[in-house]
Amino acid sequence: MIYLIAFVAITACAQKPGTKALNSPDKSENYEFQESDIKKSLQFLSSDELLGRSTGGEGIEAAANYAEDVFKAYQLKPYYTSYRDSFEVKGKTGYNVVAFKEGTDPQLKNEIIVLGAHYDHIGVLTESAKIINKDSIANGANDNAAGSVAILEMAKYFSSRDTKRSIMFVLFSAEELGLLGSTHLAKRLKKEEASVYFMLNFEMIGVPLPHQDYLAYLTGFENSTLAEKFNQKTGKNTFGFFEKAKSFQLFKRSDNYPFYQELNVPAQTLCTFDFENYPYYHHVDDEIEFLDMKHMVRLLEEVAPGIEALANEKDKSIRLK
Repeated sequence: MIYLIAFVAITACAQKPGTKALNSPDKSENYEFQESDIKKSLQFLSSDELLGRSTGGEGIEAAANYAEDVFKAYQLKPYYTSYRDSFEVKGKTGYNVVAFKEGTDPQLKNEIIVLGAHYDHIGVLTESAKIINKDSIANGANDNAAGSVAILEMAKYFSSRDTKRSIMFVLFSAEELGLLGSTHLAKRLKKEEASVYFMLNFEMIGVPLPHQDYLAYLTGFENSTLAEKFNQKTGKNTFGFFEKAKSFQLFKRSDNYPFYQELNVPAQTLCTFDFENYPYYHHVDDEIEFLDMKHMVRLLEEVAPGIEALANEKDKSIRLK
């Protein structure tokens, strides 16, 4: 999540970069989220070998290859001619990784649900005050390898499930540089007149929210009917309102916002970081060892069926207020 510092004090293998042996795809109707799969992807994406996944660097290239391998293994097609939606940023090439599952309904398949998360981070730190015990790599396990893994897991889940509406799975680059990847894709989809139903972004979901009666908060909670209708679909208090998300204007600070700006559709971020439950924002200790895999499984198990229900509903229930 970019700009938060203003508000808080705060194994690569011998194959092509990012290529890792994947478990045999579970194509059954009863796909189960597994701690072991989540941990495996988190370990790779937040490993020192990826050097903090800075946009345009070798580490994020390996991360993109890894995501592509997952999409291929689960037979999800690229939305464009390849999985990479490329753009130029500060003399370097950034690329979103975009996969697509077409809906089955002749009319509703033209409506796209976008699920996204940024997979870039801030790379290797150079300020001496931020280097701890000679460790200068900002691994970004919670920010935002956790959200990226959620998108990969959602892709696996929906690969074996037919939905009436289409679903787009996106890993955004250059979020840390100012939401550049999501802005690029949102503008491209607008130019192409794509019919986006709503956009749901996954950000910093690696630890649970304490002292709350909901699973995650939604930024821009009051801007749409998403939380209300989603909770009706799950039959649980899945998404709630978090006061700091409003006062800190988090709605405008993650990759949901360009979709709201460019396409004028419901676009929100789900998050479980409350500024007090995880002390390693943009820190070299943002490592997998501090994340809660059981919590991530619980979150995915509750959120995935809610998305599925919205992808299959006859009439649109998610709208801007």
